[in-house]
Amino acid sequence: MGKTFDVVVAGCGVAGLSAAVSAAECGLRVAVLERASRAERGGQSRYTEAYLRMKTLDRVSDDFETHLAENAGVYMDPDFVAELGRERNSWSHATRALGVADPELIMNFADHVPATIAWLQGLGVTFDFLPTQFLTKTQPRLLPVGGGEALVEALAAKAEALGVTFFYQTTARGLLRDDRGEVQGLLAQSPEEGGVHFLGKVVLACGGFEGNPALMAKYLGPRSVYLRPVCKGGYFNRGEGIEMALEAGAAPCGEFGSYHAEPVDPRSGVSEPSIFVFPYGILVNKAGERFTDEAPGTVDACYESVTRRIYEQREGIAYVILDQRIKDVPNYRLAIRTDQPAIEAGTLEALGAKLGMPEGALDATVQRYNEACPLDAGFKALELDGLATRGLVPKKSNWSRRVDQGPFMAYPIISANVFTFGGLKINSAGQVLDTDGNPIRSLYAAGETVGMYYTNYTGATSVLKGLVFGRLSAQHIAESKL
Repeated sequence: MGKTFDVVVAGCGVAGLSAAVSAAECGLRVAVLERASRAERGGQSRYTEAYLRMKTLDRVSDDFETHLAENAGVYMDPDFVAELGRERNSWSHATRALGVADPELIMNFADHVPATIAWLQGLGVTFDFLPTQFLTKTQPRLLPVGGGEALVEALAAKAEALGVTFFYQTTARGLLRDDRGEVQGLLAQSPEEGGVHFLGKVVLACGGFEGNPALMAKYLGPRSVYLRPVCKGGYFNRGEGIEMALEAGAAPCGEFGSYHAEPVDPRSGVSEPSIFVFPYGILVNKAGERFTDEAPGTVDACYESVTRRIYEQREGIAYVILDQRIKDVPNYRLAIRTDQPAIEAGTLEALGAKLGMPEGALDATVQRYNEACPLDAGFKALELDGLATRGLVPKKSNWSRRVDQGPFMAYPIISANVFTFGGLKINSAGQVLDTDGNPIRSLYAAGETVGMYYTNYTGATSVLKGLVFGRLSAQHIAESKL
């Protein structure tokens, strides 16, 4: 005997809660399975600031669809690209089965964002363009007041009021299917009851696999040992939803060998201890050598690519070196979220020794950099100033000022794994597609469980992806019961 519902949702972040509330608003009986306790519910959603790529409350950014489309695949066959621009019913089998987010999905995503924000406002969530940790930026970012925790609590409260049943410390382990392969529900595990069958249409909204070292090594490779989730909620995301669907014939989508990278201080245990101040200093590895352009563009647009270069260094770590000139940058502390102090020394030689670098290496690197710096009369702290080094490899494109005013400071930086890119392929209704491009009946997905991104994350879209496709999944389930 199992527990029977109309909808069984795996995951209690914004994607799962969005699905649960929307389904309950349609009069459906809903169960939410959450591996965490009630106090810890919400996974990564609880810890995120929940940046939203929107220029007003009812309009996404101008490049929303374009950026997603440009990062939806790499070196795609031009014949397939041409097919994707035509009506879906004309696509070949190969095009239907591509592991990319198709144009219709991206368009539907963008089109449903404004209504989703209005829906959340109706639940009591307020939004504003609040200060962010990015001192320079090219894209507006709307935020819910109170961050992701405010979203989680507002949605969970509404779900409870609508009679949604929550099962805490209950983990989805596998799909229940009949002899024709149709999804019937979920097998879950709880400490009290052991294995439990939950019967109903399934929405997988249980995150990516950043909290699972085995899957990280499997998909990202052995260097993934140098990564860690960006917040404690990420450790709950262990990939069961993705794996159980793939086993059932679901199509993979997104870049399984990659993830959203963010620069953080490895010494800190706070949520998202980011270090976004590196464009104003230099980055060096454990050998005391520079290895990348620290400021190719505004920090909101370039931090991911720079962080990936940090991940490539020995032991996956680097150090930003700063001097007292950093205090010329207005509100520079906003770009430093760690709770740990800077490592300081009166001389570069002493700082290098504290960081365990070869004797004289840091001093020599800074000297070469300083000699390549232009006069800093054109320095503009809060906009791209084109103040670039001359004759230095690698170059620094902006904010190139000498590092010579001690005492000197350093922050260690590693790449955090905010979320993994690889996941399940869905259609515009949130239905999981199989490897032939056909919907798997009674199976839906939302949030990080859905694969969409390749190479470069379209910033401030992940939370929106969870909210939008959680709602669309529930609405499709409700419509299919009519």
